[in-house]
Amino acid sequence: MEIVTPKTARRSTRLRVQIPLVVTSMDRRHPLSAQCVALVVSPQGCGIRTSHALPIKTPVLLSDLPGGGSASGHVANCLPLGKDAKDFLIGVSLYNQGNVWGIADPPEDWNCGSNSSAASAGAEGKTTTDKNVWPYNLSSGHGKTHPGRK
Repeated sequence: MEIVTPKTARRSTRLRVQIPLVVTSMDRRHPLSAQCVALVVSPQGCGIRTSHALPIKTPVLLSDLPGGGSASGHVANCLPLGKDAKDFLIGVSLYNQGNVWGIADPPEDWNCGSNSSAASAGAEGKTTTDKNVWPYNLSSGHGKTHPGRK
């Protein structure tokens, strides 16, 4: 028996990146404050690799973002990476959508133009257009998105 489900449409393009940031749990029942790496970003959220699991719906603060900004959201999912479960992929849904990642030329479907982080970097004279310089360097040379996704 085949189960047919509707194809889920993405709200916007996800970019594979490696952006270091600090994740802090805002729920005292689930304390966490750790240096982590965002592996996938979009205006709606991100996927973060961490050595700690957090329950779904846990409010979190993402700080030390490019440009010195911060953003808040909640855990949308938490999956173990590998069979040993030493690392986890935490999906964070942002409360206020936008280009908090400082991506200089975001995809057109992000519908956010430049953000305050990019604008403040420009005000300091630190604009970067070289895609091989952090935080714009992608983790793969095969394009900006997963090859099987739009």
